[in-house]
This record gives sequence, C-alpha cells and structure tokens, in this order.
Amino acid sequence: MAKARSDNSPVIRLGISACLLGRKVRFDGQHKRDGYLVETLGPFVKWVPVCPEVEVGMGTPRETIRLEGNPEDPRLVAPESGIDHTADMKRWSSERLGSLDAEHLHGFILKRGSPSCGAFRVKVYQPNGSPLTKGQGLFAAALTAHWPLLPVEEEGRLNDPRLRENFFERVFAWHRWREFVENDGTPKGLVAFHTAHKMSIMAHSVEKYRALGRLVADLKSHPWASLRDQYAIDLMTALKLLATPRKHANVLYHLLGHLKKVINSQARQGVVSTIEDYRLGLAPLIVPLTLLKHHLSMHELPDWVTQQVYLSPYPKELMLRNHV
Repeated sequence: MAKARSDNSPVIRLGISACLLGRKVRFDGQHKRDGYLVETLGPFVKWVPVCPEVEVGMGTPRETIRLEGNPEDPRLVAPESGIDHTADMKRWSSERLGSLDAEHLHGFILKRGSPSCGAFRVKVYQPNGSPLTKGQGLFAAALTAHWPLLPVEEEGRLNDPRLRENFFERVFAWHRWREFVENDGTPKGLVAFHTAHKMSIMAHSVEKYRALGRLVADLKSHPWASLRDQYAIDLMTALKLLATPRKHANVLYHLLGHLKKVINSQARQGVVSTIEDYRLGLAPLIVPLTLLKHHLSMHELPDWVTQQVYLSPYPKELMLRNHV
C-alpha cells in the first residue's frame, strides 16, 4: 500500500516498461516487478505503463524476439519463425509516442536488455550467430529520438546509487523546467530559475555552470525562444554528467563560504570535517549536507543561497543522498 507523502512535492509522471510494475506481459507470460520502483518510488509517481511487444499485437505468451543485423539500424526478428517485426514496431512506436505527448512525461524507465525497450548495450545478433552488445531496443531508440532531453534509464542501472540519484535529480529538474515553461516562460523567470539551480549545475560541471551563466547574462542578444530552448539543452546535458564526491565537496564549500561571517571557527570546522569525511568516502552526502542546511537555516542569508534547489532537489523520503 502506498504511503502518504509528508510534503507537497509534485507527482512525477514517468513512463515505464509495464513488466516492471508486475504486469504479466513478458514473452513467457510472467513479469519483472521491481520492488524499489513500485514500493519506494510509487508514492511520488504517476506511472504510465507501456509494453511495446504486447501493444504492437504480439500477444502473451509469445515467441521470443531479438535484434539482428546492423547495430545502428537493427531488425526485430522472431528467430524460430523468421517473422520480421521491424516495420510494425517502428510504425507503432511513432504512433504510441505521439499519444504519449499528452502525458507530459518527466522521465522513462525501461527494461534492461529488451529488444524493444532496452536503452543501452542490447544484444544485436550477427549472421554468424554471435551478438554485439551495441544495440538499442526499437522503441527505446524511437523514444530517445522523439524526446532527446527526457531523462531515460533502465531499471538495472538504477541499482547503482550514483546513477539512481542522477536520474531522479534530472527527472525532478525536468519537471521544474516544464513548470517554468508552462507557467512563466519569461526572461525574468529564466533568471530566477537559473539562480535557484546554480549550485545543482555546479555539482555536475563547473564548465557548464559558467556557460549557462553566460547564456543567461546575454539574454538581450538572442531571440528569446531560441535562447530558452538552448538553455534547456545545456541544462539537461549538464545534469546528465555524473556528480562526484569532489564536485559535491566543491559546492558544499561554496555554500559554507556564505556562513563565514555568521558562524564561529569551531562550528565551521565541524562542517569542514563532515565535508572531508564525505569527500574521502567515509560518510554519505546526506551527512555534511544536513549539517550545512542546519547552519544555513539558523542565520539570515540572501534568499538565493537558502533557496538553492541543490539543498532539496527531490523528496527526502527517496533517501537518494543517503547512498552517494
């Protein structure tokens, strides 16, 4: 049973391979239910399930299928019968993605290794029978081409704490961006959006942080619509770069710098100690971040500092920073 959320965090709309929710749509009539996705993430998500193979008309159970040929443009084939499903899957994918436009998705979680849904390193069989792990499922390929900025991951990769934290940070960032575009979408609003996300961007790339800063500072030199679209591209590209302990420590020290005039040396050293423990792998990110947030909340500081998205990029119940 879904637990109640303790805050007013937004409900995120995520597309998902239906088998991961426990739906018996696999080729063998079974499912691949993922407990983390259903039980931990479920209270914060509106799931939009998709099963390309069932929805294209293959049925359940069904003959196994696989990718064959050129990894850049593989065919989707049932090897026992020789039936080629490529054209039908490509046609259906285009139509299904068109209907999914109305869902305004914030991300998509796909089934690892699937010849329709696999996003990375899917087997593509060669004429000699050996596979190359260089392919992408046909629906996954259409999905990423249709929405190149949409956060997309596989359930297997989400077992890596750093990849999981990165994915959900991007999901919630994309939600905030879509809210900005739909409810504000003005140059002034972009300045506010960028200001709130400065430390989040810096945690992924100092270079991208500087480039986005220059883009926002140059608002009057470019057509608004093209600049806004370029900002979205650069933002999501930046956030896709993995944040490391060294990068996070850099951001934590930047935030600590705003406290240098309001806390004593002993308190400051306490924060430094936790940051160094984190940087050296002796503590998770949540430890220095919690102490730093405590000090930030105790003093009058500029709003742009205390309202950094970096401090709370997603619901705390997800506990993503407890493991990175």
